Amino acid sequence: MRQITIDVPEELSAALIGPGEDPARVAFEAMALQGYREGKLSTAQLRRFLGYESRLDVDAFLKRHGVELEYSAEDLERDREDHRELGL
Repeated sequence: MRQITIDVPEELSAALIGPGEDPARVAFEAMALQGYREGKLSTAQLRRFLGYESRLDVDAFLKRHGVELEYSAEDLERDREDHRELGL
C-alpha cells in the first residue's frame, strides 16, 4: 500500500470539496476516475480500488461522475481473471 500526501491551498480546496465531504476520499475518487478514463484501470480494478462490493456500485459511481461505462472484450477477460484469482 502506498500513502500519498498532498497540500492544497485552503481557497482551492473549498472550491473543490463540498461541505461535509472527506477531502482524502474526494482526491482518491478523482484519481480512480482519471485512471479509469485513461484506460489504466479496468472496471474490476476500479471496483477493488474504491472498495466497492459490486459492479453496480461502480456503475453508480461512474454515472454520478458523468462517465459512460466502457466495457470491452479485454475488460471481460480481466474480470474473469480477477474472479478466478478471488475464487469466485
